[in-house]
Amino acid sequence: MFNKGGYYRENKLIGETMNETSVTIVRGVIAFATLFIYCRLLGKEQIKQLTFFDYISGITIGSIAATLTTNLNNRPWPEFVGLTTWVLLAYFLQWLTLRSRQAAKYVDGEPVVIIMNGQLMEEAMHKARLKTGDLLGLLRLKDVFDLKQVEFAVYEKNGNLSVLKKSEFQHVTPGDLQLPVKYQGISTELIYDGVVIEQNLKKVQLTRQWLENELKKLGIKSYEDVFLANLNTQGELYVDTYKDQLIHLTNFSDYEGPN
Repeated sequence: MFNKGGYYRENKLIGETMNETSVTIVRGVIAFATLFIYCRLLGKEQIKQLTFFDYISGITIGSIAATLTTNLNNRPWPEFVGLTTWVLLAYFLQWLTLRSRQAAKYVDGEPVVIIMNGQLMEEAMHKARLKTGDLLGLLRLKDVFDLKQVEFAVYEKNGNLSVLKKSEFQHVTPGDLQLPVKYQGISTELIYDGVVIEQNLKKVQLTRQWLENELKKLGIKSYEDVFLANLNTQGELYVDTYKDQLIHLTNFSDYEGPN
């Protein structure tokens, strides 16, 4: 016998699910668009340039945006107001730190000299809450494995370490040897993802025929086989194809160390 009650309950459940899905999609689009606009407002600061407070603020703003999308039990307006409030406060702090050096020092902190004239500054390390093991790790990232090579080291406010080696351990430059050098500017992309960038090709006053001939010299038959092609200021063409022919990929975990 046909159960009308079960049929209606099932239809009601499907209707509620479809309604929740529609509401979630709409709120998600609104949150995404709002967050995109606010991120453009706050600027293009890179992750490695963020201070700890900037990092926490970014996580909080993203969390509020996620709640705005998925928490259907709450009205969206209070969460939207909360998201806007956080963004405006972050924008105000950016404006304040640009206007006032004292405010910037208080909000963002200051660089700390960790090594001076080859000597470790223990009090500065304690103030920056930097452990010796962490300092040695940061030095290794700068290709420094011996503290004796370091003249100055500054612990930046974003957590990076700037290192000045002693004169005898610094790399020799062409200027030191008074050698002539060629100008090195920015390379120009001619092909990206299999597509020729026509405006860049015209900019460097070259033709498709020239580009085709250069690719043929490298054994490349079609633009579609090229992932990236750059032309440097010396007129040299760098080409990377999708099918890279690698004989063997080195696995660094196989290195057993010195015998």
